[in-house]
Amino acid sequence: MRAGAFDRRITLLQQMVVKDTVYNTSQNRWIPVAHIWAQIQDMLPSRAERVAEGIALSRRPARLRIRWRSGITMDMRISYAGRMFQIVSGPAEIGRREVIEMMIEEISTVGDAL
Repeated sequence: MRAGAFDRRITLLQQMVVKDTVYNTSQNRWIPVAHIWAQIQDMLPSRAERVAEGIALSRRPARLRIRWRSGITMDMRISYAGRMFQIVSGPAEIGRREVIEMMIEEISTVGDAL
């Protein structure tokens, strides 16, 4: 794949337990693992909306491609342009350690509770 195809700068996040030494508590937080170049393609027009427990949810699937790197799992998150994505499927290797492709999805609440 051409280098020019990777035209979006994303942040790869991983959930880690962070301990507070002052209050002796621990919290799960999303910690940046890497800032990498990527290609993001929205999967249109397959935008789905549904109601879960009285809250309207909007699902926006997209295809994400990055240069091959090890250690990417489905429990990681992607941050791009103020949007947070979860990895829905993949990562799948394309070529011989050239590119990784995965389906990601942004989930956001829309409107008020019904």
